[in-house]
Amino acid sequence: MQISIESLEIGILMMVEDGDLDSFARNVAQIKPLYAMIKGSYSTTIQESPRKCHILGLNLMNLLVDNRLSEFHAELELLTEDESRNSFVTFPINLERQLMVGIYDEVLNVTVPDPSYRFFVDNLLQTVRDSIADCVEVSYKNMKISDAMTMMKFSTQQELLEYVEESRDDWIIEESTNTLCFQPPPTGSKAGDIPSMKMINQTLSYATEMERIV
Repeated sequence: MQISIESLEIGILMMVEDGDLDSFARNVAQIKPLYAMIKGSYSTTIQESPRKCHILGLNLMNLLVDNRLSEFHAELELLTEDESRNSFVTFPINLERQLMVGIYDEVLNVTVPDPSYRFFVDNLLQTVRDSIADCVEVSYKNMKISDAMTMMKFSTQQELLEYVEESRDDWIIEESTNTLCFQPPPTGSKAGDIPSMKMINQTLSYATEMERIV
């Protein structure tokens, strides 16, 4: 059994590295009953895998990114007290709480417990940036590119411009003033005067919509 578990665990980590979520889900579905059998066994010769919490945490990340929140919380109910305190497991738990209350800044600055988590976090970061962009374009008439970089946590101007080209092609880039100009929003929702940074931060805090996480 332990050989089967180890093989599945290695496969799961490889599937994450390759971004193959279908195979990832199949391997997780196969390994969970094996984990349960060991947990319910009274044998002292069968030890739980040291990778178990790592794999369980990755599964939670997949459910979170996929917006399968009922399954996410159902999985939490199956954890032991020790498992729920493991850093691989607390990471997705804390991330879900931050998303629920709209603490986007912490999500954007998150430090992953293992490189294998980066694939899922990157998908979440894209969603968070989209949510911030939605708020910005209806709250500001224009914005300095440097300010947009700070707000959306882009490291370079090129990263921001690539995001605009791929996801916000209705934004106008004024190269002479190094400014982003936003198109008027749909009828019935006009952008007002440029608000203070405090106001936009409040907007971001309350604007979280978990159904947008896909």
